[in-house]
Amino acid sequence: MEFFKSALGRNLAAGAGIAMVLALMAAIWMWNQKPAYKVLLTNFSDRDGGAIIAALQQMNIPYQFAEGGGAILVPAERVHDTRLKLASQGLPKGGNVGFELMENQKLGVSQFLEQVNFQRALEGELARSINSIAMVQSARVHLAIPKPSVFVRDKQQPTAAVMVNLYPGRTLDAQQVSSIIHLVSSSVPELTAKNVTVVDQNGLLLSSPENRRANTQLDPSQLKYVQDLQDAIVKRIESILTPVVGNGNVRAEATAEVDFSRVEQAAESYKPNSPPEVSAIRSQRSNESSSSEPKPGGVPGAAANQPGGTATPSASANSAQKESTVNYELDKTISYTQQAMGGIKRLNVAVVVNHKREVGADGKVTTRPLTDQEKTQITDLIKEAMGYNQQRGDSLNVMNSAFAETLQEAVPEEPFWKPFATLEFAKSAVQYLLSLLVLGYLYFKLLRPMVKQLNPEPPKPPEPPPEPIAAAPTEQPTVYEASTESANRAEPAIPRKTRQEIEAEEEEKEQVYRSNLQAAKAMTMKDPKMVADIVRGWMNDE
Repeated sequence: MEFFKSALGRNLAAGAGIAMVLALMAAIWMWNQKPAYKVLLTNFSDRDGGAIIAALQQMNIPYQFAEGGGAILVPAERVHDTRLKLASQGLPKGGNVGFELMENQKLGVSQFLEQVNFQRALEGELARSINSIAMVQSARVHLAIPKPSVFVRDKQQPTAAVMVNLYPGRTLDAQQVSSIIHLVSSSVPELTAKNVTVVDQNGLLLSSPENRRANTQLDPSQLKYVQDLQDAIVKRIESILTPVVGNGNVRAEATAEVDFSRVEQAAESYKPNSPPEVSAIRSQRSNESSSSEPKPGGVPGAAANQPGGTATPSASANSAQKESTVNYELDKTISYTQQAMGGIKRLNVAVVVNHKREVGADGKVTTRPLTDQEKTQITDLIKEAMGYNQQRGDSLNVMNSAFAETLQEAVPEEPFWKPFATLEFAKSAVQYLLSLLVLGYLYFKLLRPMVKQLNPEPPKPPEPPPEPIAAAPTEQPTVYEASTESANRAEPAIPRKTRQEIEAEEEEKEQVYRSNLQAAKAMTMKDPKMVADIVRGWMNDE
């Protein structure tokens, strides 16, 4: 305790107190400057969450859990750096083990276990690929790969089953299901698309034949094509009419009927026969024959018809035969026609044009309906812009009417304090106010007195005692002393002090000196160190 009573001990204690107060103030300041946290990772499995937390603790990175525990938060300035470091460690793994399983093979593993590990790795890689689809939250793949056999009749085809867990409110269309099926079938040897089954988290069989037949209906790409076609027609109509009627004075809508059927047609046609003179002969054949034979004659009767009887011959007859065949080439036309998809079957367009505005000589704006000539010109422009085809059955309806003015609702002005009237803002304001009060108390009540104790101010000299009342001097004639030069200049003479006044002033100064000397002696006896510091300061100033 004697040490702390000395000047050195008091200085050390004051310095330690100042250090503690400064540390406390710095802690309060850092508490107010708490860093903002942002999301590092979300939607991770429990196994990945434990591995991620262990990695963050090893890297000395502070973390927090979001409400509900579905996300891990880290300081905002360390989000990207932490993600890269976790990725270098293979985190998060997503709950599926891929081909990294083959890197940890133990010595002496059987062939059956190697085959099982390879199948697990293949299933994990396929699940990771399916997880990359935007609508899929998680996926699992099960492969049934039969053991190879040298006998053809014992050979079995591999099969696969895919379980997908979709995000809330998301669905897979037929094209996306088909993509998953072909992804899996193309990754496994001898696996056909018909042997792949896809099921969602609700137990709905997505790869059913009914869903496959849905491919014949309109898919999203076809609907988007129709929408883009209609938007393009409306844009062309409005862009060509805007310079004529003014900006915001035309509205158009279009409906397009599009034929997405694919038609292939083969036709074989023959022209009518041409005259023989202009026809090409393909082949020609002619045949001529002649004969001379006697004809039987005589009277017909029994004698002629009996055996051994002969008929009386008559005169012989000559005969000739001529035959000719000509084959001409035929005119034949064979055509194959394939109609492209997306052809326009019909267009229906409706256009509304605002009344025309005119400025009078007095500067007043008036509106009037369009004339018949103006409406005809606008209709012709629309037909050219939309590609009007009467034979196709297109329809166009142009209407001229005054547009209704939109009444703007008067929104009351929001008080300036309304954006700040939140619970979070109130918490922050209370936090900063308390911190400010604590910092002010520490500074004015603790830190400032300690600093003053280390550097005390030099004591002020004691005030001199009151001046004694001097006796009234006797009246003596004032002595005027004037020089010859001043007399010659006729200047007034300067009065000199009397001897009594001079003696009184000297006695007063001596009393002040003695009183100051007594006070200095007393101060030296009371606190010699302080007096020595004062003298040292004087010497340094000199």
